Amino acid sequence: MKIASGLVLLLAISAEAQQSASVWDGVYTPEQATRGKAVYGKECASCHGAGLDGSGTAPPLAGADFKSDWNGQTVDDLFEKMQTTMPGDQPGRLSRKQNADILAFLLMSNGFPAGSKELPTDAAVLQKIRFEAARP
Repeated sequence: MKIASGLVLLLAISAEAQQSASVWDGVYTPEQATRGKAVYGKECASCHGAGLDGSGTAPPLAGADFKSDWNGQTVDDLFEKMQTTMPGDQPGRLSRKQNADILAFLLMSNGFPAGSKELPTDAAVLQKIRFEAARP
C-alpha cells in the first residue's frame, strides 16, 4: 500500500514538473512578438522608450536590470502587473491579448527564444511559466 501511494505521488510530481515551463522554452511565437512590437510602439514607447530603455519614472523593459527584477517570478506576475497598472494614464485599458502580445515582444527583446505556440492570456497557464534571467 505504501509503495502504491508513493508511486502515485511520484507520478503527480512528475506530471506537474512536465506542465511547468520557463521563458527559455519558447513560450511565444515570432508573429505574436511582431504584433506586440506594434502595440508597444503605440501604447508603451512614449513612457518606456522606443528602445525599451525607460525614461523618467518608467523603468527599462529590456536588459540586465529588467531580467534581474523579474527573475524567480512567474510570467503571470509580470503579465498581471502590466494588465492592472499599464498604461500609466489608463491602467487596464489594454486587452489581455494585447498585453500577451506586448509581453511576447518584451521576451523577444530580452533574448528569450520564440516557439511554436503563442503566449496565452490564461492566468493559470501563465503561472506555470517561470521567469529565469539566465538559461537553466
